[in-house]
Amino acid sequence: MFKVTRRYACGCLPPRDPEGHKGTFGKVHILAGSVGFTGAPALASAAAVRTGSGLVHLWVPREIWPVLAVKCQEAMPAPVPPYPDLLKQLNQSDGVLIGPGLGRSRASDVRTLHLVEQVTAPLVLDADGINAVAEHIDVLDTRRGRLTVVTPHDGEFLRLTRGKAIGPDRGAAAAAFAQRHGCVLVLKGHRTITAFPDGTTFVNTTGNPGMAKGGSGDVLAGMILSLLGQGLPAKRAVPTAVWLHGAAGDLAADDFGEYGMTPSDLVRRIPAAIRLATILPLEEAIRRHESCGKGHSGRR
Repeated sequence: MFKVTRRYACGCLPPRDPEGHKGTFGKVHILAGSVGFTGAPALASAAAVRTGSGLVHLWVPREIWPVLAVKCQEAMPAPVPPYPDLLKQLNQSDGVLIGPGLGRSRASDVRTLHLVEQVTAPLVLDADGINAVAEHIDVLDTRRGRLTVVTPHDGEFLRLTRGKAIGPDRGAAAAAFAQRHGCVLVLKGHRTITAFPDGTTFVNTTGNPGMAKGGSGDVLAGMILSLLGQGLPAKRAVPTAVWLHGAAGDLAADDFGEYGMTPSDLVRRIPAAIRLATILPLEEAIRRHESCGKGHSGRR
């Protein structure tokens, strides 16, 4: 099992293309939200923007679209179109997230299951996207060969495994599920585990109990979506997003304390977390330069 540290994250985030434009940095789509759950889509889409996505499209039920139109400044919310149009849009994107605040109904679950089968873009399933799939796990298996990231907390993982206890070794449980279903499994919690279908597992080293609040998972889902949509390979994008999420949480805890920090505070600290993951190479370059200088001085 690999530990995800600041050094690992530093090696995963490429420099921004100085000649790039908004299309260069990924067009991602989020299907989320329901009546009573407007915060989740707002947090997920804001996190995707803050993590560097060039274009973030947010599809929400028509009933709550006016709310999200006010909440979102950079993401682009719109009412969910008819299914054929929705599928076409999602398959023209660089990444898709389904689930934050989506709610549960037969119609919503059926749509989610059809999309899981038919979306060809990299797909992140969170919250009620996971719950819909948990009752029809065979649908998840149809995505073998297509990138799928599933982000359950322990309770959702129990539903995915039909009540099978996780046991003392969370890493082994996550790895077994990822291998069995051909997906990337992000088992959230203290020292979040990221497991890949080939058996590779990563354990995160950032984060704190102040992040245990409704909405933190929506932020993480948006961050994973963003890095995947920017074209990072999954083994770089997913563990790095988890590390950045925890680092943003640690920065928020420093400012507000674990009791008072909120998921919105995480979103606002994503840029500072990214800076932490891009400064280290410069610091090392300076140290190498200084050590080389001392070496030359000694030879003189």
